Amino acid sequence: MSLPLIMIATAMVAFTLGGLTLWPFIRRLDNRLTDALWQLEHDPVTGLLNRAGLLAAHATLAEADSAGPVIVVLIDLDDFKPVNDTHGHDRGDEVLVEIGERIHNIAALHGGTAARLSGDEYAALLPVRTDDLARIADTFVTLISEPVELTADGEPVTVTVTASVGLALAEVTDPFEEVALRRADIAMYHAKHHGRNRHAIYEPGMAMPAPDNRRGPRLRDRGQLDGQATA
Repeated sequence: MSLPLIMIATAMVAFTLGGLTLWPFIRRLDNRLTDALWQLEHDPVTGLLNRAGLLAAHATLAEADSAGPVIVVLIDLDDFKPVNDTHGHDRGDEVLVEIGERIHNIAALHGGTAARLSGDEYAALLPVRTDDLARIADTFVTLISEPVELTADGEPVTVTVTASVGLALAEVTDPFEEVALRRADIAMYHAKHHGRNRHAIYEPGMAMPAPDNRRGPRLRDRGQLDGQATA
């Protein structure tokens, strides 16, 4: 074999061996990148989408050729703090996971997706398959209020939480946070203002209840202009 051919063969063998050596590293790196991307769009406690993931899901719907109106559901658990105070944050997280699974199952049943936005606040994004929004809202309210069975200090514990649910109908091309989610937020506050453990559906012209009837700005609303009272 001539010297050039020997050199080429040697280079090919070295490249192949080098590739085989690097492959486990490349695979580990790919797994880490996949995991990092998953964490960017998912809540670490419940495994649901987080706010960024919900925005991405909405953007995907908006880009679809068959894009149509969407239903945005905003869910705020009523007086969840006593659960943590009484049973501890670990048991509180178990409740959040269970409630998240219920919300996910309802959303999936309607062809949509669910998210945990922050603390005890969840959201769902659903395609419009029915005009009976009240039935959808009642399903969320009813299933969330079902008891959650836990074990605390070795003893069985039953925890029941309720939720205030706001629904809004919006075009998928509407700005998600400024219009769709804002409308659902206004409706949710109306549900909370009128007794909690119930739902409200956004109607044109509906305004945010007076500050005295609210529990303060939400985490995701801080820094936004207070002048956006209607959407």
